[in-house]
Amino acid sequence: MFCLTQFIDTLSMSALLSAIPALEASMGMTKIQSTWVFSGFRLTFSSFLLISGRLSDVYNPKTVFIGGVSTLGILSLCAGFVYTTVPILVLRAITGIASAMTIPSALKLLVKVFPDPLEQARAVGFFAGCGAVANMGGLVVGAMFVQRTAGSRKPKGAKWKSLDLVGVGVLTVSFILLIFAVTSGSTDGWKSPVVLILLIISIIMIAGFFYWETLLPADRAAIPPRTWFYNNFSVLLATALLPSFWWTFAASCTGSFSRIYSPKWIILTGLSLCMVATLLLALGGGKPENYWPFVFPAFVLGSAGVMVAFSHTNIAIFQAAPLSMSSTVGAMFNGALQFGSAIGLAAITSIETSVEATHGGSHEYAGRAASFWCHLYCQPLKYSLSCSGNSEEFQQRLMLLCDTWNIFQGARSAAEAWRQRDKAERVGKRKREQADSGPIPTRTTRSKTRTH
Repeated sequence: MFCLTQFIDTLSMSALLSAIPALEASMGMTKIQSTWVFSGFRLTFSSFLLISGRLSDVYNPKTVFIGGVSTLGILSLCAGFVYTTVPILVLRAITGIASAMTIPSALKLLVKVFPDPLEQARAVGFFAGCGAVANMGGLVVGAMFVQRTAGSRKPKGAKWKSLDLVGVGVLTVSFILLIFAVTSGSTDGWKSPVVLILLIISIIMIAGFFYWETLLPADRAAIPPRTWFYNNFSVLLATALLPSFWWTFAASCTGSFSRIYSPKWIILTGLSLCMVATLLLALGGGKPENYWPFVFPAFVLGSAGVMVAFSHTNIAIFQAAPLSMSSTVGAMFNGALQFGSAIGLAAITSIETSVEATHGGSHEYAGRAASFWCHLYCQPLKYSLSCSGNSEEFQQRLMLLCDTWNIFQGARSAAEAWRQRDKAERVGKRKREQADSGPIPTRTTRSKTRTH
C-alpha cells in the first residue's frame, strides 16, 4: 500500500506532462498557464512536506496517511470534470497538498512496520524504486489517455464506447495486484500463499486483457493488436522498460548492502558512477556515431548511480534519525529533492541557453556539453559533503577534491583539443574535395569610375 501511494503520487506528476499540449488546445491555455498545471502541484507538494512530517510525528501517521490518500482520490476525480483553466489550476495546487500528506506518513509507517534494519533497508529501497517506475510509466500512461481522447470529435455515446472501460479497468486492477504481490513477495517470501495467488491472478488478468483487445474493433480497443506490429515498436517498448527495471533493481536489491558496508561508501560509489556518466556525456554527444560508445553507457551507469545514491541516502537518514522524527526527516529529504531539482533545472537551463546563444544555437551540442561540464564540477563537492569525520579526513577529502578538479580540467582541455582537431580535419577535407573538383568560377566585376 505504501509503495502504491508513492507510485500514484509520482504518477500524478509525470503523467500530466503528456497531456499539457492537449490541455492548451482544449482549454485555451497560454504557455504560462499550462506551465502552472505542473508547477503548481510541485510548489504546494514541496511546501507542505515539512508540516505533513510534523503532523505525522505528533499525531497518528495512519490518520494523516488515510486522509491524504482519500483527499488525493477525490480531488483527482473532480479534476476530470473541469473544463476551464482557473479551477484546474486550483485543483492541481490542492492535489499537491494532499500528495504531500502521504509521503512522510507512509515513510513513518514503513519504518514502524519494518523495525529490523535489513528489512527496513529493503523496504525503503523498494519504496524509492516504485517512484522511479512511476516517473517513467506516467509518461506512457498519460500519452495513452491523451491519444485515446484526442482526434475528431464524436458524440458522447461514441466517446464512452471508445474508452474501452472494461479493458482499462482489468489492466489497472491487474497492475495493482501485480505491484502488491511483488512488494509483498520481497518481504513475506515468494512461497507465501497470498503472494502466489495474487501473482497468478494478476498474470491471468493481463493475459485476459490482451485477449479482450483482440475481440474489439481497432477504434474501440485501448491497445489494438496492430500496435505491436508497428516498426520496431516491441523492441523500443522493451528498451523503455529497462531503465525502470534497472532503477528498481538498484534500489531494492542493494538495500541489504547497508548491513555489510558503510552507507557512506555505497553513496560514494553511486556518485562515482554519476561522475563517469556525466563525463561520458560531456565528452561525446551530438553525433549519431557517439551513441553506443558514449551515450548508452552513460545512461546505464548514470541511472544506476543516481538510484543507488538516492536509495541509500534514504536508508542512512532513517538509520541516523530516531523513530519519533522519521516523518520530519523524510519530509525534509523529499523537500530537498524538490528544491534541488528546481535549482538545478534553472541553473542548467541558464547555462545551456547562454552557451547556445554564442555557439551556433540549439541545434549544436555545445550548450548541452557545457551543462554537463558544470554538473561534473559539482560532483567533487558532493564527495566532500558526503564524507564526515575528523579534520585529518576532511583534509584528505579536500586534497581529493583538488586532484579531481585538476583531472576534470585536463579532461575538458583534452576534449576541447579533440573537437578543434576534428573541426580542422573536416575543414581540410572540404578544401581537398573542392581542390579535386577544380577551381570554383568567380565573377569578375568591373570597377566603375565616377566622372566629375
